[in-house]
Amino acid sequence: MPELTLSPDIAFAIVQKARQFDVKLDPVDQGSSSNPSDDASVDVLEFSADDDTLRELHTAIHDLDADQLRDLIALIWLGRGDFTLDEWDEARIAAGDVDRRRAPRYVSGIPLVSTYLEDGLACFNLSDDDQPAPSPDA
Repeated sequence: MPELTLSPDIAFAIVQKARQFDVKLDPVDQGSSSNPSDDASVDVLEFSADDDTLRELHTAIHDLDADQLRDLIALIWLGRGDFTLDEWDEARIAAGDVDRRRAPRYVSGIPLVSTYLEDGLACFNLSDDDQPAPSPDA
């Protein structure tokens, strides 16, 4: 089994941020003057100018070192079926071609990226169920 330079804790934190991003929708009711209690807070599932979800995902990806970033992208490709676990070294080499400055936008631009990343981690026998629950203060 190949070794990951990206720790499972960091990987699953990115999975969680990506999940929050994956469920976001384009704004439907932009001109609405209703308040959250009037519309059952559905606006929380829509992108907005002051939405931190994408910024948090980009920051988490940007904060990775070069090896961790290669692992992240290779894991996504592995989960998407572009590579197999036997081709891990090739996936990591190919992931190095993704420009580091563009990597956050590249990753967030992949539809269902959280699912692919989670599936890639599963190839390494890693599951979100194995991760400690976040503390209530976090």
